[in-house]
Amino acid sequence: MKICTKCILPETFPGVKFDENGVCSHCRDFKGIEALNEQKKEYEQKFLDIVEQARDRGSYDCMIAYSGGKDSTYTLKVLKERYNLRILAFTIDNGFISERAFRNMCSVCENLGVDHLVFRPRFDLMKNIFLKASENDIYSKKTLERASTICTSCIGIVKFVTLKTALEKNVPLIAYGWSPGQAPVNSSVMKVNPQLIRATQSVTQGPLSKLVGNDVNAYFLTDEHFAMTERFPYNVHPLAFLDYNEDRIKEEIGQIGWEEPVDTDSNSTNCLLNAYANDVHIKRFGFHPYVWEIANMVRTGVMGREEGYDKIYGEQPGGLLDEAHRRLGIKG
Repeated sequence: MKICTKCILPETFPGVKFDENGVCSHCRDFKGIEALNEQKKEYEQKFLDIVEQARDRGSYDCMIAYSGGKDSTYTLKVLKERYNLRILAFTIDNGFISERAFRNMCSVCENLGVDHLVFRPRFDLMKNIFLKASENDIYSKKTLERASTICTSCIGIVKFVTLKTALEKNVPLIAYGWSPGQAPVNSSVMKVNPQLIRATQSVTQGPLSKLVGNDVNAYFLTDEHFAMTERFPYNVHPLAFLDYNEDRIKEEIGQIGWEEPVDTDSNSTNCLLNAYANDVHIKRFGFHPYVWEIANMVRTGVMGREEGYDKIYGEQPGGLLDEAHRRLGIKG
């Protein structure tokens, strides 16, 4: 299989083209590190301006979607220690969070002095969602270039439950620990638009309710929430404009009680289902669902090509698929 000689995109990735040197079209379109760094400065200043507007408006300045993984943990640490925000850490327990990740969340929140709220949806419903998502193509092909059907379903629920809670608690900022490869800098500070959210929500809610029934609607916004126009927050993902080095991040969060799980795959530090979601996606579409993210990180210099290559194409710890099958009730 042909793989880009600069990043790690494979020839199976939709729409990719290679030149005579084996460089992919995405690398050729990249405007360079200097232009990216200027954009990072611009959006960090936007973030600082928004932070000052958000302070002392309510019980919390910021709510963070906290998975217990390395990136959301580091984002939490930065928001607390560098920007001195009053934070509510908010976790959606999808039934597949690593035991080590849960212990990490408890240790980190205690050591940082951060309130932590855990919402646990019904496991029978979440399991049904994941099983049906593994069997059906319910999202656009463009969406599935960035994440598997299972992860897209899970993250959709996380986003909308988090937004519902922020609206109800009148929290002006929602932070996410997206890596620099997951979302572009120009989306790192963005006011949440109710009309856009209503349209976006239907893209997730509609297919899921058809698959598993109307019980899933409890995880999405209602007309009552959309009427809270003045309360709609800003979404921020600071890792897009901050310096990012995975080894340094692990070292820093280790100082506040975080330990790396040994029961997750190379692209997750919190989820026991991720390896299965990746396996289903690779078999169905012919490329790894994390390859877009990791290729972006390699391209922009925040991760070495060899490290990125190993994350996508390297051997994974044994037993991950068996554990996911067991939890999902898949036999054989």
